[in-house]
Amino acid sequence: MGTSLEERFGVEKPVVAMAHLPPLPGTPLYDEVGGANAIVESVARDVEVLTQSGFDAVLFCNEGDRPYQLKATFEGVAMMARVVAEVAPRDRPFGVDYLWDAEAALAVAAVSGASFIREVATGAYESDMGLWSPDAGRLLRYRRELNARDVAVFMNITPEFASSLGSREIATTARSVRVSSLADAILVSGPMAGAEPSVEAVREAKRGCGDETPVFANTGVKSTNVRDFLTVADGAIVGSDLKV
Repeated sequence: MGTSLEERFGVEKPVVAMAHLPPLPGTPLYDEVGGANAIVESVARDVEVLTQSGFDAVLFCNEGDRPYQLKATFEGVAMMARVVAEVAPRDRPFGVDYLWDAEAALAVAAVSGASFIREVATGAYESDMGLWSPDAGRLLRYRRELNARDVAVFMNITPEFASSLGSREIATTARSVRVSSLADAILVSGPMAGAEPSVEAVREAKRGCGDETPVFANTGVKSTNVRDFLTVADGAIVGSDLKV
C-alpha cells in the first residue's frame, strides 16, 4: 500500500524464506500424536534457522495441508494464527499464505502483525481443487474492513496446481492485475510447488508492470538460480530448496 520494497523489507531486492507448517488439525496428514504443540515446535525450529541464515523475511504457509481446499476451516485458521503469533520473527518482516483462502490469510496477518500475504486473488482457473475464481474485490474490501491497509497483498498470477481458463499473455495479465486489482506485488510461479518459472516469464511480468509494481519469482528459486531471477525480478521467494 504505497510502500516500496526497500521500506518494507530493508533491502532493494528481498529474498523471502518459506516456513512450511506441518499438516494442521483436521487435515488428512495431521499428526494426532504430536498434536498442536509439535506443529509450533517444528515451525519455531525452522524460523530460527531461517533468520540465522540471513533471509530478509519469512513467509508462513500451510504447505502440509494436502489435498488443499479453497475454503479454510476454523481449526486451521486458529492453528495458523497460534503458530504465527508464537514464533514469528520480531527483527524482520513476515507474511502469511493460507492455501488457498486469501481471506483467511489476511485475517491471520491482520491479527499477528504480518507485513504481507501471498495469495491467488484474481483470474479463473481449472485446478486440482476444481474450478477456481478468486475475488480480489472482496479481498481488498475485507482488508479495508479489518483496518489492515498496511498488509500488502502479493498476488500470484500463475498459480501452482492450476491452469488459467484465459489466454492472455503474462505481460498483459500482470499489467491488468496491477491496474484493476491493485496488487502490491505480482508473483510468477512454475506449474507446481518447487518448480521454477522461466526467467522469460518473470521478464514478461516485469514488462507488464514496469517500475510501478514489483515482481517476484515465486517458486523453484534455488541457490543455483537465484542470481538469474534477481537480474530480472524485484525479489524472490525460496521454499522447497530449503527443505531436507
